[in-house]
Amino acid sequence: MGTSGKSEDIIILSDEEDDKDTSCLIVEVEAVKKTVGVLPVSPQDEDLVVTFSRRPDVLPHARYDCPIHLFMPTDCERTAPMANNQLICDQCFCYVCDKLASLCEMWCCSGECHCNSHNKSDFWNGVRNTALLGDLQRFNLTLSEVDHRLRNAGAKRLHALNRVCTLDQAMLPDYNMNQQDLSSRSEKCFNNLTSVLKILQETYLKKFVFLRYGPVVECVTQFLNKADKQNSRAAAIMHLGAAEEFMRHFQVLGTPFSLTSTAATTSETIITLLHRVISSVQRRIVMGDITPLFLQKLQTFYQNRICFPADMRQLKNSLTIRPWQDVLLVSVLKGQNVLGFRKDKGKKDVLLETISVVLLRTELLQLQSRYRELCRYLRVVLTDNVTLYQHIQDLIPFFKCKLGEFGSALESLFPPVNPPASRFTPAIFLLFLRIFETATAPRLTVSQLEQLCFSEASWEPIKDAVPLKRSELVKFALKAQRCSLSVYSDPECWASLLKVVCSPHGSPTALPIPSQQFLYMVQESRDAVIDQLNQQGYNIQISRCFLRTYPDQALLLLVTGALGVRILQGSFSPALPVLNAYKDNLWAFQWLCDGMTSSQDRLHSFLKEITQK
Repeated sequence: MGTSGKSEDIIILSDEEDDKDTSCLIVEVEAVKKTVGVLPVSPQDEDLVVTFSRRPDVLPHARYDCPIHLFMPTDCERTAPMANNQLICDQCFCYVCDKLASLCEMWCCSGECHCNSHNKSDFWNGVRNTALLGDLQRFNLTLSEVDHRLRNAGAKRLHALNRVCTLDQAMLPDYNMNQQDLSSRSEKCFNNLTSVLKILQETYLKKFVFLRYGPVVECVTQFLNKADKQNSRAAAIMHLGAAEEFMRHFQVLGTPFSLTSTAATTSETIITLLHRVISSVQRRIVMGDITPLFLQKLQTFYQNRICFPADMRQLKNSLTIRPWQDVLLVSVLKGQNVLGFRKDKGKKDVLLETISVVLLRTELLQLQSRYRELCRYLRVVLTDNVTLYQHIQDLIPFFKCKLGEFGSALESLFPPVNPPASRFTPAIFLLFLRIFETATAPRLTVSQLEQLCFSEASWEPIKDAVPLKRSELVKFALKAQRCSLSVYSDPECWASLLKVVCSPHGSPTALPIPSQQFLYMVQESRDAVIDQLNQQGYNIQISRCFLRTYPDQALLLLVTGALGVRILQGSFSPALPVLNAYKDNLWAFQWLCDGMTSSQDRLHSFLKEITQK
């Protein structure tokens, strides 16, 4: 770039070597100056003028964070205020009481000065926790875990404790009088007859137990009733707090365990109360929203702070329950673990739970419609009550029905060993027959098969379920009858099965009469199926040739033939429902009677039963 003489023109040359480059600019300085000079003046270019000001708002804060008064921190000084720590502004809060410093009664109290408190001291943090947590500190809770419900639970527990102490003090004079009266009478009777002494001892001690522990038991029961109305965490805290107090009351204040009859009565009372507490807390743990950390604190309190007599030590681990987030439990529910155990740091971790916990998990998974996970859980979990556990496992086929997996449900009903169908009652058989026929199921939460027969339960369609073919229904019914003698003997079960095969696809019309040749062939096929039932138990195969020509009539005659075998084996009453089930298919009923001519006595007894009705 260059200039020539005094010219104010500025020539800007390009560095390009191309001669045709047009990037040469001539700038006229005067033009630029004029352009700049005529720019309008904006009000924004003027200086900033402050027209109003006020002090900033001071938000609520702890005394040690006050921006107005300087704070001098100390570790555990409580005797007197340090420096100007007692000075406060309108927004200063007491760190210990968690309220306005002006409302703190201990702000400048000699020996208990709260004005020196701050969050950097372990001492003052402990004082704060004690003041704010109160009775809840016994559970090792933190302030972040405590809400207004837990605070209310702690306050109710303290109120109940004071009432128990008052009742106990009121009973002490009567107790002393009874003890003196008992001693004087015992000395007189000892010289005469030992049996009289025993009678007096039991009489007065029973009176003592009633007077001493009756009001206490009533007070504890009322408190537990209130606890049952709280949410999961508050109810658990109240129940465990009550258990700590009444167990200590019965043990420390003197339970007369020396005499068998009185001790048994008192011990039963204690066990009843403790079982109620355990049952309630277990339900809150499994069914509620208790976190693993909170659960661990409940378990620690229960094991370390409640005094168990020697005969109740087995209850000490009653709250050792796996949280739903437990690694082994999660892997079982997801189907990743089908064995029910895993190796954890060289130790074998087994899915072992008390029957009460198994029942609670079964209930919750049903309420959440998690039937697949429930079946996985029930297959592998180990428990302490084999009988009740068997009742729950018998429900696995029903849970599979709720999933719409009828084929898998049938397999679960008839395993080679200990089949659930062997415990069928007629009502349960009819229920499963209806489920398989209609692809609907009752809406129930159950823990044993008998509960499925609740008559007022509403039935609803099973999602993605398809009703079983009638041939599969017949196979299910015949196998169930062979498993359960009560089902095999019940005429109503036979009548219900006949209604299924007499009305294919719900048709009210009668089935056409098949040929005589077919009727003769059915006789042989029927005998083959019955032989399979007698020899192989639950493995039934119906030939395709049997169902090819007259499929509906073939199934009707198969059931009719099996019914004939049943009638020939013994008394069959009432017989009228069976006749009604045939409707207009009297040709099949005639075929039934023709097949029983080998035993005229049984045939005549059967027909007589029908004619009498």
